[in-house]
Amino acid sequence: MSLIKKTDWPSLMNGSLLSDFFDNDRFFDADWLRKQSVPAVNVKETEKTFEIEMAAPGLTKKDFHISVDNGLLTISSEKQEEKEEKDKNYTRKEFSYSSFSRSFTLPENINEEDVKAYYEDGILKLHVAKKMIGTTKPKKAIEVR
Repeated sequence: MSLIKKTDWPSLMNGSLLSDFFDNDRFFDADWLRKQSVPAVNVKETEKTFEIEMAAPGLTKKDFHISVDNGLLTISSEKQEEKEEKDKNYTRKEFSYSSFSRSFTLPENINEEDVKAYYEDGILKLHVAKKMIGTTKPKKAIEVR
């Protein structure tokens, strides 16, 4: 019995690299094409609020769309840039497009009317206020007459 070491890398010698690349529809269904970049998020709970921090460098305040609907907080962004450079011998045009969307299910003790958002130094910060629910009244003794 002999052991044969096999790698996952396609070989240029047998043409499988080019074959894998061009001969089937797998290229456009590849994992690396489907990966979506989603900003990292930190969530911190305090006594009166939930504080959400999202790393989103390179964006501006107007790039964000934030909504709360029936207990679902949605943060999304779309940014499209076009840059054109003209010289006497050439024209160079570049396009850039990026987007993301994150949704969070909020607990029942959230005041949907009191959500504040701030953007500074590439960090989006949201303060979601809590509301008091289910507060029980103190026990009351009833005297029998």
